[in-house]
Amino acid sequence: MAKLIKCYKKKRSIGLALITRVDVIDCPNKKGKVMRPSGRKLDEMRTVSIETGITKHAEGSCLIKVGDTQVICTATLEEKVPIFVKGTGLGWVTAEYGMLPRSTGSRMRREANAGKQGGRTIEIQRLIGRSLRAGVDRVALGERQITVDCDVIQADGGTRCASITGGWVALRLAVNKLLDEGSIVTDPLISPVSAVSCGIYANQPVLDLDYPEDSEAGVDGNFIMTGDQRIIEVQMSAEGATFSRSQMEKLVALAEKGIGELVETQSLAVA
Repeated sequence: MAKLIKCYKKKRSIGLALITRVDVIDCPNKKGKVMRPSGRKLDEMRTVSIETGITKHAEGSCLIKVGDTQVICTATLEEKVPIFVKGTGLGWVTAEYGMLPRSTGSRMRREANAGKQGGRTIEIQRLIGRSLRAGVDRVALGERQITVDCDVIQADGGTRCASITGGWVALRLAVNKLLDEGSIVTDPLISPVSAVSCGIYANQPVLDLDYPEDSEAGVDGNFIMTGDQRIIEVQMSAEGATFSRSQMEKLVALAEKGIGELVETQSLAVA
């Protein structure tokens, strides 16, 4: 007998996807397997697109869409570095992250009006910064800073992963400008960097969680990797149930598949 899970239906309003919970019902497909809310296969990514050059002023920019999640990423070049890096000959890559007030189903208060950033925002932008730095030869970059800004305009799960993936594209475009101008002679980007979420949903390992899955997953994880699938960082937690090593290995395998697809999309975007 198929496992009972919580199913969802979507309502559309003002261009945003609003998720409404309905009764707990039996939702197997024809083969007896529990279906994901979106109808995707367990190892299937949402549709991903990256549009570059979307802003006039930034040295690198893109709009990344992962399903209904949309993030604008820009990269800004500055011929200076933070004081703790000054005089070392090393470059610096950092990031900032934010969500627009109506990027979710109900309006959020702007953090600027609150007078400070929330803990979640600080955690995510630090994650983005250190993830992108892992793919940079800071000696080759020289004493200059690149700031990657990630602004979520619509959220449906996986905003930090989309920000890292799109942030690398914006970074790549900004570095290309340095190379074209002759400001640097060696490409400082060692490898693409991308990120994807995986989790245990209805006792099954799934790739690329959207909001309905993320909010109900027993285990939730974010995987950040280089283009050759070397791990930069893994964030995993037991949200509703603990997990075994075997389950973790299945999630890593799913993440590797997703990262491979994301890197291909990144490469096409910057070609």
